[in-house]
This record gives sequence, C-alpha cells and structure tokens, in this order.
Amino acid sequence: MKTATGNFPLGWRRRNFAWEQDLDGMIAWALENDLEVIDLGRDADSITKTVLEAGLRVGSADLTAWGEMMSPDAGKRREAVARNTEYIRDCAAAGAKTFFICMIPEDPSRGRAENFGYMVESYGALRPAFEDNDAYLVIEGWPGPGSLVCTPETYRAFIEQVGSPNMGVNYDPSHLVRMGIDPIRFLKEFVGHVFHVHGKDCMIIDENLYQYGNLQEATFAAPFKYGGMNWRYTIPGHGISDWKIILGILQDSGYDGCVSIELEDHYYDDTEYEQKQGVLQGVKFLAGS
Repeated sequence: MKTATGNFPLGWRRRNFAWEQDLDGMIAWALENDLEVIDLGRDADSITKTVLEAGLRVGSADLTAWGEMMSPDAGKRREAVARNTEYIRDCAAAGAKTFFICMIPEDPSRGRAENFGYMVESYGALRPAFEDNDAYLVIEGWPGPGSLVCTPETYRAFIEQVGSPNMGVNYDPSHLVRMGIDPIRFLKEFVGHVFHVHGKDCMIIDENLYQYGNLQEATFAAPFKYGGMNWRYTIPGHGISDWKIILGILQDSGYDGCVSIELEDHYYDDTEYEQKQGVLQGVKFLAGS
C-alpha cells in the first residue's frame, strides 16, 4: 500500500503493544493488510533480517543509546558514541539504515545551551558511523522534557553545527501543530533534510482552549491520552494537517522514503482491535491522499 501522492510505501511504527511482540504474527498481519513498512525499536540488529526476508521494509530503527549522548559526563558520552557506532554498523549490515532519535538530554535541568553543546559534540563524533555505512539519522521533534531539537531554531542549529548530510529530520507534523509551528512552512524549509516521515496528526480543540487555556492543567477534567486538555495527537485524517500538500512537497523534493503511522491516538489505544484499526485507518487515509 502506498500514498496516492508520491507513491510512498506505507506502514507503521512498532510500539511493542502485546500483539507486536509476536514478530511472526505481526509480520503476517502486515502482509495480510498490504502494509509495506515497519519501524523497529532498539532490537533492529537482531530482527531486521527477518523483516526484510518477509518482503517488508524497515522504515527506521531506534538508536540504542539516547540520553547518554547528551550526558554531562564525558565518559558516558564516549561510551554512548561507541555503543551507537557498533549498533549502526550491525543494523546497516543487516539492511536497516535509517536511525530514529529524540534529543532528550540526560539531565533536562541543566541549561539548554550546555546540553546542546554535549549533543553537538557527541553527534559530531558519531558522524563517521553514519557516513561510512550510508546510514541516516532522523530526529523526531517531540517537545519532551528539555528537548534540544524540535523547533526550526534548533533543527537549523543542529544541521549547521554538526554539518553532516546524513543527519536530518523525522518529519512529524503533529508536534509542530501542537507547538503552534506551521508544519507546511517547516517542511518547505527542511524538506532537503527529511529522511523519514511519521503519519501522525494533531487536533486543536477550540472549546477546550476556551475552557482551560493552554498554560495550566484543568482542575476537574481529565486530559486526553496522548494529549492535553486543548490538543491531542491523532491518526492522519482526524487532525488538521493537509496531507495532500505535505505529500506533494515531499514528492516535488525527490523524497524516496516511506510514511509510517505512529499510533498515538486516544480513541485507538485500549484493545488490540482498536490499535490495529488505528494503524489501518491511518494508512488507508494516506493511500487516498
């Protein structure tokens, strides 16, 4: 199954739901539903071969060391670079060459500029591992605690300071919408650095914005799963992003990657049936976009 615009292969990000822990069963379900792509976690070095031999594509693989890459402890940073280097080499040899990360520092209480410096140093040291193995780093802009790369300012600074053509963007419009950043303008600026795309969207709930604002938690009401009071992540087609425009920009840029549903949706979360339906409905929407 592929997108109507751009003909990009479609699949989803494995989150280790109970049914996803059965590798053979998960692969069989993907093939039965014409899915082409699975994004893997930190076990890609051991399961990539199985996924590829089944006729599927690995969209991305999580790097194995995350926060330690931005540790204030130089020894921990060096160790993390060594671990990631070995992992990149092993995964690339097996056929997985796109690596996913969120830039959440080990100690978010430290100054952002300080943590940014640790990040640039570590990923500069990791640069040869990507370039020597024809592999790519894709940074997800999740605005989690102390996140160092999630806005145009910080993506731009990372790209300029690390300076590797193999390190760029995991494009996910949901985080941009949540932060109030124009996802189309962002894509137009950074499309040459986009090496992977998440099919995930965001809904802004105007009535709740009026009732609760955007600076405090609600006193009596409960927030959405995968959201707050006035916003929530959704599958494509249930949020506000214009996927036809997004896919058109990617197509015009020569993007040759895939689009993977990242299932974080309040209404498709509780049961195996709901989770699978969330993936399939998101994919089918993009297949018509």
